[in-house]
Amino acid sequence: MHRLGMSRAFDAVIVGSGINSLACGALLARGGWGVCILEREDVLGGAIRTEELTEPGFVHDTFSAWHPLWVGGPAHAELGEELAARGLEYLNTELPTATAFPDGSSAFLLRTTDANAAELGEEWRGVVEGFLPNADLAFGALGTELWSRAGLRLAFRALRRFGPRGLVEYVGGLLVSSRDWLTETFPSEGPRGLVAPWVLHTGLGPDAASSGFMTQVIAVAIQEGGLPIPRGGGARLVDALVQLIRGHGGVVEAGRDVERVVVRDGLAEGVRTADGEEVPASRAVIANVTPTQLYGRLLPGGPVRYRYGRGDMQIHFALSEPARWEGDERLNRTAIVHLTPGLDGVSRAVNEADRGLLPEEATIVVGQPLTIDPSRAPEGRGLLWIQLQELPRGHEWTEDERERYADRITERIARHIPNLESAILKRVALSPADLERANVNLVGGDPYSGALSLDQNFLWRPRPGHATEVKGLWHIGASTHPGPGLGGGSGTMVAKRLLR
Repeated sequence: MHRLGMSRAFDAVIVGSGINSLACGALLARGGWGVCILEREDVLGGAIRTEELTEPGFVHDTFSAWHPLWVGGPAHAELGEELAARGLEYLNTELPTATAFPDGSSAFLLRTTDANAAELGEEWRGVVEGFLPNADLAFGALGTELWSRAGLRLAFRALRRFGPRGLVEYVGGLLVSSRDWLTETFPSEGPRGLVAPWVLHTGLGPDAASSGFMTQVIAVAIQEGGLPIPRGGGARLVDALVQLIRGHGGVVEAGRDVERVVVRDGLAEGVRTADGEEVPASRAVIANVTPTQLYGRLLPGGPVRYRYGRGDMQIHFALSEPARWEGDERLNRTAIVHLTPGLDGVSRAVNEADRGLLPEEATIVVGQPLTIDPSRAPEGRGLLWIQLQELPRGHEWTEDERERYADRITERIARHIPNLESAILKRVALSPADLERANVNLVGGDPYSGALSLDQNFLWRPRPGHATEVKGLWHIGASTHPGPGLGGGSGTMVAKRLLR
C-alpha cells in the first residue's frame, strides 16, 4: 500500500466507506474539496456488499439490499444524473411488500392510494390524506440537521402551521406507539399485520415511543416510492459513488485501518492509520463510526455511554428453481414478504429478544430481488434474501446454533413455499457474530448501529448535531441523526454544511 501522507494533504479525510461517507465524499469532491476516504475492510461500501455468496452466478446483497431511502433522499436528487452516467440503474416494482399469515391468508401494500384503499379498506385513504399535508414536516425532521438554523426554521414552520397548542398536540402524536396507532386506525388484523413488521426496519418495535410515526413514514414512502434496487446489486451504487469521487480527484482506499484522530490544540488535523501513517486534513475529519469507536478508540478519554440494539441474522438461498408460494399468486411477484402472525406476533418476538430469548416465532423478512432484477441469478433459478431482526443482544453464537436456528427458519418458510427445501442448492447463514466480524459498526450484529429508543434518537443520537467538541471533527453514520438506512442523510447534512 502506498503512503498518502508524505505526498498529499487533503481538505477532508473520511473514516469508513459506508453510504454516508460516500455521499459526503461525493458532494464535497464535486464541490471542489480534496477528499480522502479510508476503509478498514478490504471491501468498500460498509453495509452494502454484493457477492456470489452461495453459487457461481447467484448475486447476493449480503447485508442491506433495498434502496428506497437513497432514491428518495437528497443525495440521490443531487447526484443521480452523474451516478447514472457511471452505470448506476435503478429498477422498481408495483408489488413492493406483503405479509403472509400462518393461516394462508395474505395482505399487500400496493403503489397507489386507490389500490391500497381497495386492498386494505377506506381507512388507508384516511392515513394518506392525513399524512401528506404535513409530509414536509415529517420528512423534514428526518432530513434536517435539527440542532441548527435549518432545524429552527423547521420548528417555526410547524409553529406557524399549527399554533402553540396544535404544535404540542402534533408532537405528542409523533410519540405514539405503532401498536396504538395501528389498532386505532385499522379494525382488522390484515392491515395491522401488513404494516407492523416494517417498524422493525426502522430499528424499533411496535410498542416503542415514536414507532407509530415511523410506521406511517415508511408505509407512505413505500406506496409512493416502491422498493428500488440497483440492477446487478447494491454494490453498483458504491461503485458509481467511488467513480464519482475519484473522477473529481478524490482518493478512496480499502484495507486502511484508522486508529486515531490526530488532535493538536483542540483542532482535528488528520488521522493516523494502524500502520503508522499520518494523513493530514486541512479543513475536516469526518468519522463514520459508532460512538464507542469514536470516543473509545479514535479519541482519547474512554468509551461513551451508548446502547446497542437487537441482533440481526441474514440467510441467503440459491435455488434450483423459483420459489412457488402457496396462496395468493401475487406473492410470487412481491419484492419483500413478511411472515408473522400479525401485530401481536411482531410485538411478542421483539419482547422475547429484549429479554434475551431466541423468539419462538420470529418475524421473517423474505426478500425476492429476482422479482425486480432477474439478472441476479441464472435463468430458471431462484434466489432468496432472508433477514431476522429480533435476536437478543449479547447472545453467544456458535456455528452449530446458527445452523440449527437457520433450520427452524427454513422450515417455517417452507410452510409457505412448499418447493423451498427440495430446491435448495446452497444456504449461507450469517449470525449476529458473523455480521460484527464483517463490519465493526454492526456491534453485536445490530444492523442499526445503536438502539433507537427515544433517548438515543433525533436530537439525542448520540448528541445534538454532527459537530463534535473537537473543532474540525464531525460524526456521521447510522449512530447519528437521522439514524440508520441507506439514505446517506447524515453524510449529506455535513457535506452541505461544510460547503456553505
